[in-house]
Amino acid sequence: MRQFVCLAHEVPTTPSFSLDDLAGGAGRLDALCRSLTAALLRSHGIREDVRVHLVLQDELTISVDGREVRRLNPDERSTAARIRTALEHRDEAIGALPAEPSPGFEVYRRGFAATLDELADEATIVHLHEDGDPLVVGPLPEEPAFVLSDHGDFTDAERETLAEYTDRRVRLGPHALHADQAITVAHHALDTDGYERF
Repeated sequence: MRQFVCLAHEVPTTPSFSLDDLAGGAGRLDALCRSLTAALLRSHGIREDVRVHLVLQDELTISVDGREVRRLNPDERSTAARIRTALEHRDEAIGALPAEPSPGFEVYRRGFAATLDELADEATIVHLHEDGDPLVVGPLPEEPAFVLSDHGDFTDAERETLAEYTDRRVRLGPHALHADQAITVAHHALDTDGYERF
């Protein structure tokens, strides 16, 4: 399974935001929505071998499972509405038990380190960074969990956490990309076995 961990530093952790101001009042939720749909959607279908973990302000994690999610559309507004609905159920998450607001969506009361800790036993933690080694140098990870930040860079504390959990630090090309673009390129590299199979 491929997994993506997307940090959102400014996206609200409560549902009190307007769907009409995703780029401003909702803390760049528009970018997070693009990352979610880039990870899960393909033409006329959903990637069932993908899970996405949206870490909001190091406080909550919304996990979306491609095997179970239904009616996920490619537009930002409807995706943001799904995230807002998930946040309406945040108080139902107790301890390690998630709230399950709709098929494929789970809300956990855990931040960045706890999310990586949960993934570390089952996945190769891959930090996507423009200063990393090329992804296609060496074997491709079989069970990758790619870690990306939003429009802001990783904080010092997040870098320390990544250093503890990261198995590989890789780049996808010669230029820095938006998170949703990086997800698309990572998918393409894995879909083609490192650009060997088309």
